[in-house]
Amino acid sequence: MVNKIFLGLVVLGVPLSVIGSLLHWPSVIMFIVYCLTIIALAGFMGRATESLAIVMGPRIGGLLNATFGNAVELIISIFSLKAGLVGVVLASLTGSVLGNLLLVAGLSFFIGGTKYKRQKFNVFDARHNAGLLIFAVIVAFVIPEVFTQNMSETSTMSLSVGISIILILLYLAALFFKLVTHRGVYQHNEKKEEHEDEVPEWSKKKAIIVLALATLAVAYVSEKLVHTFSEVGETFGWTELFIGVIIVAIVGNAAEHASAVIMAYKNKMDVAVEIAVGSTLQVAMFVAPVLVLISLMYPTHMPLVFTWPELISMVTAVFLMIMISNDGETNWFEGLTLLAAYFIMGIGFYLL
Repeated sequence: MVNKIFLGLVVLGVPLSVIGSLLHWPSVIMFIVYCLTIIALAGFMGRATESLAIVMGPRIGGLLNATFGNAVELIISIFSLKAGLVGVVLASLTGSVLGNLLLVAGLSFFIGGTKYKRQKFNVFDARHNAGLLIFAVIVAFVIPEVFTQNMSETSTMSLSVGISIILILLYLAALFFKLVTHRGVYQHNEKKEEHEDEVPEWSKKKAIIVLALATLAVAYVSEKLVHTFSEVGETFGWTELFIGVIIVAIVGNAAEHASAVIMAYKNKMDVAVEIAVGSTLQVAMFVAPVLVLISLMYPTHMPLVFTWPELISMVTAVFLMIMISNDGETNWFEGLTLLAAYFIMGIGFYLL
């Protein structure tokens, strides 16, 4: 059912995106068309990646999921940087961290918890991820804010570039640790055979073609979407911060959000938690630093310096998620707690 809706949205959305931009239709209408089209295309990218992961084995599959998991958001952010919208990019990174840790994990725990009283996941993964979350969000994001209080613009960018390179190297080391040196070391015995019978939805060739076409279409639509931000913001009274934290983050990660909730409903909590936390780590340790380095090619550079509301929200989300997930099991009430935190922050960013 969801796949049919996504197919319909792509078939209608891509031609409408082209026609609407050529005929200069109103920005608000085009904003809605672009958002729905990107969400549907992201769904196709997710399905193609999943098929390739099953065909090519867990190691390359994990790497593919890591690469394409946040591809949509990365593309939107690159076009936003090109347009000089540094505030929107930083806000969308904040929104991704909050969206994954509070909204996605919260919905997954809540919806899974309404079907099962207790749901368990790999406690070793949860503890490993907890340490990385504290490093990626608290060490790497808070330190630039503290150190750059009295720094010049050039020194601030130098610090940001240095931290970005360290983050990318550690992220690659974390992938190597998980997929190569310690692969399967901390797995539950009963779950080792779970993926053996999986049949890919599409063949390798079809999945690669779909992935390539969907990525190209997302790149085209994303560029158009970025140009509607200022007019849409004025129409609805939304700030750059709100557009980045809530709208871009939800659009960029919508397909991933849906996958995590479906997995939780099927009681595959290891996968649901990996999507929520793994995606957060990827945003903080790979997407954000890559965008800092890419921004050096444009006239407006992006330092890795967030506002205090963004930082405090992310730090709070990290601690809340660690406290809830560190025991390796969850229930619907814990999901509701995460969702409540997301809505409190959402109201705050809307009124800021």
